[in-house]
Amino acid sequence: MAIAAVGNNLITYLINDMHFSLPHSANIVTNFVGTIFLIALLGGFLSDSFLGTFSTILIFALIELSGFILLSAQAHFPQLKPPPCHQNSVCIQAKGFNTLIFYIAIYMVALGSGCIKPSMISHGANQFNPQSNNLSTYFNATYFAFSLGELIALTLLIWVQTHSGMDAGFAVSAAVMALAFIFFISGTLYYRNKPPQPTVFLPILQVFVAAILKRNKISPSTQQGIGGQHSSKMRFLEKACIQQEGGNNTKESQWRLCSVEQVDQAKILLSVIPIFACTIIFNTVLAQLQTFSVQQGSAMDTHITESFRIPPASLQAIPYVLLILIVPLYDTLFVPFARKITGHESGITPLQRIGVGLFLVTFSMVSAAIMEKKRRDAALIRNETLSIFWIAPQFIIFGMSEMFTAVGLIEFFYTQSLKGMQTFLTSITYCSYSFGFYLSSVLVSLVNRITSTKGGGWLHENDINKDKLDLFYWLLAALSFLNFLNYLFWSTWYSNNSSLSSISTESRHHSDADNNIP
Repeated sequence: MAIAAVGNNLITYLINDMHFSLPHSANIVTNFVGTIFLIALLGGFLSDSFLGTFSTILIFALIELSGFILLSAQAHFPQLKPPPCHQNSVCIQAKGFNTLIFYIAIYMVALGSGCIKPSMISHGANQFNPQSNNLSTYFNATYFAFSLGELIALTLLIWVQTHSGMDAGFAVSAAVMALAFIFFISGTLYYRNKPPQPTVFLPILQVFVAAILKRNKISPSTQQGIGGQHSSKMRFLEKACIQQEGGNNTKESQWRLCSVEQVDQAKILLSVIPIFACTIIFNTVLAQLQTFSVQQGSAMDTHITESFRIPPASLQAIPYVLLILIVPLYDTLFVPFARKITGHESGITPLQRIGVGLFLVTFSMVSAAIMEKKRRDAALIRNETLSIFWIAPQFIIFGMSEMFTAVGLIEFFYTQSLKGMQTFLTSITYCSYSFGFYLSSVLVSLVNRITSTKGGGWLHENDINKDKLDLFYWLLAALSFLNFLNYLFWSTWYSNNSSLSSISTESRHHSDADNNIP
């Protein structure tokens, strides 16, 4: 909730208080959010290999809290930000020391939040028996709690930021973070903690090195000693299992000869990469809803009643209102119904769930493009200001798609996790968010460069009525549909290679048995 309140309304602070341009502000927001999710990889690595989930959460929660405090201090004290704009004066953009304070604050928040996210999910999942059928329900419940936090952030906290100032809003985020920290440590004596495994990544690296060193060897067949249930894909990695001439009497380095289990683990890690890559465009769409769609709403009539206005940033609450309503229904109604048809414990597989979301997100951008053209024509041709609720459908459709893709992706990576890599593979989910937001920054810059004219590019102006935001939305709709077709190929490839899933499940169950969690 705390990070949502900052990230989802940060663009308003950048434009109104720091006096950055709209494109520059949009890129700062996407880079900030992207960094949070990229750092999740660091959090997953530290958690699995060195600290464990509990210690990772403990350390980085304090770092995130410190960032919130520094950010609220900058928003409160005039000497830490540029002077306010006046009607007859030129706005002074933040620079020098003011900019330094800002970046230190937001990237302390990014470091803390990024490292906590995957550890928190894995820490909760670790409390369950690995054979438990309740894991899917847990992931749904986790996303329900996340959606509730987002809803509070996008309504109550955004309202505080709008009416009491950004400093008050940031201070509330700091207070909420401090309260969450206290709640977390209160359960210290009751948690089931898995010990970290320091060498978990080294054996996988050894497979790649050994396979490269023996690249001229012929891949062994199952009759030659690779027996058991193994994937026929990526056979080149099996060269790492080939013994050099001399047989068992010759001792080979671990960087030249690897076990079958190591090869299986490396195959799993490579096989999930295409699935991960197919969700990047999905999160690029999310970036638009947190940046340009907020500014789109700022140019519309925000009145709900004659006296009450809805803050444009609160539009982002719409998907989470929907999620709070339909996630429980999904778990209680859809899953039992689908289970009778498919026989799958979760109703549909995680891969099918991801695919539904990737298909739906295309229509979010189609709706956004149509509504933006209607809004701009009304403003420029008829001098009318449309109600902000005209752009609600793009948020509603995205909310439906997120329920399928986001939860499905988390469940997919956790259930396909290797021995000792649950948190790291879960962090790949957040890495998808990161790449999606970074891709958004690249697309904005690239589109402006390609479409530049004497009057500027599609997204060049601070005045959204002079931009061609609808064309940018159409571009994203096309990319989303092509991405869905790409996903169909890779998900079919993974599903047809069923031994990969069997290997990962077996590895995860053995890991939990070895850890002997009481």
